[in-house]
Amino acid sequence: MENNNAEQVELTEEELLAQLDEQHRIRIEKLNDLKANGKNPYEITKFDFTHKAQQIRDNFEELEEKDVMIAGRITSWRDMGKANFIDIRDDSGRMQVYVRIDDIGEDNFKEFKKWDLGDIVGVSGFVFKTRRGEISVHAKSIKLLSKSLLPLPEKWHGLKDKEERYRKRYLDLIANPEIKDTFVKRSMILREIRSFLDSKGYLEVDTPVLHTLEIGAAARPFVTHHNALDIDMYLRIETELYLKRLIVGGFDRVYEVGRIFRNEGMDATHNPEFTSIEMYQAYTDYYGMMDLIEEMYRTVALKVCGTDTVPYQGKEIEIGKPWKRMTMKEAVKEYTGLDYDSWTSDADAVAQAKTKHAEIADTATKGEVLIELFEEFVEEKLIQPTIIYDYPVENSPLAKRKPTDPAFTERFEYFINACEFGNAFSELNDPIDQRERFTKQVMEKRKQGANAQIDEDFLTALEYGLPPTGGLGMGLDRFVMLLTDSASIRDVLLFPTMKPLSD
Repeated sequence: MENNNAEQVELTEEELLAQLDEQHRIRIEKLNDLKANGKNPYEITKFDFTHKAQQIRDNFEELEEKDVMIAGRITSWRDMGKANFIDIRDDSGRMQVYVRIDDIGEDNFKEFKKWDLGDIVGVSGFVFKTRRGEISVHAKSIKLLSKSLLPLPEKWHGLKDKEERYRKRYLDLIANPEIKDTFVKRSMILREIRSFLDSKGYLEVDTPVLHTLEIGAAARPFVTHHNALDIDMYLRIETELYLKRLIVGGFDRVYEVGRIFRNEGMDATHNPEFTSIEMYQAYTDYYGMMDLIEEMYRTVALKVCGTDTVPYQGKEIEIGKPWKRMTMKEAVKEYTGLDYDSWTSDADAVAQAKTKHAEIADTATKGEVLIELFEEFVEEKLIQPTIIYDYPVENSPLAKRKPTDPAFTERFEYFINACEFGNAFSELNDPIDQRERFTKQVMEKRKQGANAQIDEDFLTALEYGLPPTGGLGMGLDRFVMLLTDSASIRDVLLFPTMKPLSD
């Protein structure tokens, strides 16, 4: 291997160029000619543009015949001999530029004609409208600011392969500028969520990404190693336990916009790293969080989309209407006809579930049967925003038990288009109950080979006293998918996780 590398290093410039495809080779040769003539475009450090393309279009009457300076990437070229029309694109849109030999000089025009699609240029000129009525800039001078050594895909507008678009988002943004709107809207959504929570008296905080414990939660963590401390560490799978420590410490309302990492599968709604927003409020319960999330969704949808009824994958999602609220028992009864309250034992629950051909383990508890029936028969029916509350204690280790029915917890999830969008609790603040549930959770994880441990410091915090608290976690990415009508989480992540290509 070392010998091969040595041979590659010894290749001449001509031999290296010969290995490239023709267009790539030609463009590098053009760059070398520019450098040889003292015109290396990469040495230019700045260009003081005065306007963006959209500003010129929006203010044409004011700017007509006025001088402007604009900059952007050449995306099309119409050669008419001694006069050329090019389109350049900046982050606001496209602008046509008229370049004529009589205006920029013969030598400069000759050099200009050697440039390529994809090159980044700066233009000084005046605003005018062509005979066909198109707002344009008549160039007095034009300068090459950066050389594009690779051609744009299929005459710059033909990048259609989604896999390629996700892998090369920079090229996707060049070739399909309309997708930029999704990410502009994502930024707006995040800004409006922050504004909403701030207006409610919440404080945004940051908590650690690296943890020293693998906790007992269901999600699998990514493992890394801290060299100086010589210990394994875990990328966080949630922000919950640290945020609740802050409620113990005296903050009444906190939230975090946090990058989360889960070592699990990928599909249309899951990426190994994603953004969650968790919020905790002292002296309220899960009903308070129900009201909060409904108001937040309506407010953000109106601010970002101008409407609280949004199209999503062929459906009209009515965010603005009061959300339907059902207990999990009520939902299972409505969609399957099976009544939890009629089950006389765990065995009876399993037997009744099997009449619906549900795949239920014979050892399942009544709570586990209810969960399985909900996931198999109910979830897919929840198209309009729906809150499902009162979950069995079996799958809610951090939620407070219902005082009237200890088999259930004060927990809810909300669903839109058959997908879970968020999860909330009346937070468990009994340190003894919490230890028992953590212990059970950790033992289950260890049976699966995990190095799960109990977070003793969190339990210590609870022993100092956590006030009654409502907590909620929501996935930002799924909310962005909803408000941008995006079918896949990859469409709303600038750089989604991708399997590496083979060499």
